[in-house]
Amino acid sequence: MQISNRVQSLAASATLAMSQKSAELKAQGVDVINLSVGEPDFPTPLHIKEAAKKAIEDNFSFYTPVPGYLSLRKAIAEKLNRENGVTFAPEQIVVGNGAKQELCNVILAAINPGDEVIIPTPAWVSYVEMVKLAEGVNVLVPASIEQDFKITPEQLEAAITERTRMVLLCSPSNPTGSVYSPAELQALVDVLARHPQILVMADEIYEHINFGAEIRSLASFPELKDRVVVINGVSKAYAMTGWRIGYCACPPQLAKAVSKLQGQYTSGASSIAQKAAEAAYTGSQQCVEEMRQAFERRRDLVVGLARQIPGLKVNEPQGAFYLFPEVSAFIGRQFQGKVMETSGDIALYLLEHAHVATVDGAAFCAPGYIRLSYATSDDNIREALSRMARAFAALS
Repeated sequence: MQISNRVQSLAASATLAMSQKSAELKAQGVDVINLSVGEPDFPTPLHIKEAAKKAIEDNFSFYTPVPGYLSLRKAIAEKLNRENGVTFAPEQIVVGNGAKQELCNVILAAINPGDEVIIPTPAWVSYVEMVKLAEGVNVLVPASIEQDFKITPEQLEAAITERTRMVLLCSPSNPTGSVYSPAELQALVDVLARHPQILVMADEIYEHINFGAEIRSLASFPELKDRVVVINGVSKAYAMTGWRIGYCACPPQLAKAVSKLQGQYTSGASSIAQKAAEAAYTGSQQCVEEMRQAFERRRDLVVGLARQIPGLKVNEPQGAFYLFPEVSAFIGRQFQGKVMETSGDIALYLLEHAHVATVDGAAFCAPGYIRLSYATSDDNIREALSRMARAFAALS
């Protein structure tokens, strides 16, 4: 059986792989606390579920338009104007099967073989693989915990070449939770303004999960007018990961290209899920704020507990629901003769001996770190960090 070189070149998703390992141990009766999954642990708000039920009763059971129902795209356009101060026509918005699909659609629609894509790291696991799929060239720009995981304008300028076609920025960030301030974004925009050939992709899926940081969309900077793509969706803010609804808001020509591509391999997203998403955007936003407050409380809890573990280096994330501690102090230590040679070894050790699932930072282009998701209960956070503290103390 031949497997294409295209697929063989891709890495498996490390977050999904760790979640699978965690599930396998749980199936064996092991009490695993899973901090590897990037999804809210809350149920979808009731008014959104009711809208889905009504859609079923109203027979929204036929094929949907490839770019999404016009009513949903209008609701998204109104949201972007109301919350972000940016103007996109409904025709510039394409709804798909999650923000992940729309990210990939844009990359496939905009990148030719050999084109360079600048990705600040640590970065979400799929960015690099999507660029590979388009036969583009990944240009990784690292930012350490000392920089609060945010690149500088000087780093961005140094990474740009005549072959650069895209910059991909995620704020608030997966995996670090870092948020670029408006001033920090302006400094990056000043660089990009000098390079009009570069398309800017703003992954803003975590915008509503922030803890006091001022959030500004990259699309709101006039210097980047007509060359910004906004990626967003309902998964994180409305606890709708399984509903699989995300969108891209694009320059008109690119939106047409994305819709053309999507029309050939998935067509339109689920009719029922789209009507649910419409209710999310047009209904009360109190549920978003209630979940945000819970995540902020959990952030404070996990940071406080992690800072009590000797050797663990921790910053204070300003958004999303991840902690990305540096674990390099434990590399070279051992447990029962097994040496921790990488952060991957440490993640596996925590799973097997502390029964806490995390993700190796190498999956996010940042070896020496691990990612913890605190999208779980306060009790789970306390127990998980207690287990981790004991496991780290057992290393010699």
